[in-house]
Amino acid sequence: MSRRRTKIYINLSFPQLAAKYAVLPVDGVGLMRAEFFALSLGKHPRQLLAEGGSAAFIECFSTGLKKVAEAFWPRPIIYRTLDLKSNEYRGLIGGEQFEEEEENPMLGLRGCSRYVRDPECFRLELQAIKRAREAGYSNIRLMLPFVRFPRELEHCRRLIEEEGLLTDGMELWMMAEVPSNVFLIEKFLPLVSGVSIGSNDLTQLILGIDRDNRKLAAEFDERDEAVMLAMRQIVRTCRACGKPVSICGNAPSKYPELAAKLIEWGITSLSVFPEVFERTVDIVEGIEAQLTSG
Repeated sequence: MSRRRTKIYINLSFPQLAAKYAVLPVDGVGLMRAEFFALSLGKHPRQLLAEGGSAAFIECFSTGLKKVAEAFWPRPIIYRTLDLKSNEYRGLIGGEQFEEEEENPMLGLRGCSRYVRDPECFRLELQAIKRAREAGYSNIRLMLPFVRFPRELEHCRRLIEEEGLLTDGMELWMMAEVPSNVFLIEKFLPLVSGVSIGSNDLTQLILGIDRDNRKLAAEFDERDEAVMLAMRQIVRTCRACGKPVSICGNAPSKYPELAAKLIEWGITSLSVFPEVFERTVDIVEGIEAQLTSG
């Protein structure tokens, strides 16, 4: 058994890789992305609904989830609900019929804002999660992405409750990746079981930098003072309120000094790509040893 205080999870995008990575001594999956399931179906969810294909949607999502949950059982799987952007949805069959073109999809209709405006499709995803948990995979957790306002989170939580998911120890997490999450974190926390920092979007939105812009890429840095202050605020407030807090992304693996700060502030877990799991273990164990001896 590991003596690490900080848990180390992995990020997973493809369910067919679950068995390969489940042999690693990870503490679980800190970010199970849903986008593969939607892309594998190839059709916009509303197109599926129009064709009477809701059962196929639920079956696809629940089958994939069960595969991952079984491979990692009994370790937790934190499943992040769909966060495709409008341009990605438009690429699916029927997408152009149901999606408006947006000038800036990254700041457009996505995450919880989409669930509030299109609860029918969100309910399909919730029903898939429920089916997987009812099959015995109680290690599945639920995480909501891109939560702009506490009122959005409240609305989505009501939908989740209506689908009967917040029972039997089910945990509801949220991504913290919008500056409003930093300033109003105490208003979000009563509504969730835990928080996972999405360092990519958080850094982009705090610095106002598109990390895919080659001319600005060198300025994109999670270690920037403003970003560090934001992460410190999230971690310390979560810990003061008794809520677990994680970070999804490889920044702690790339920058040991960032990992050291996160651990010093009290972060409870890191979730990284499987390829850097062993490096992350070495970094975390070294930092914890220094803090203990110091």
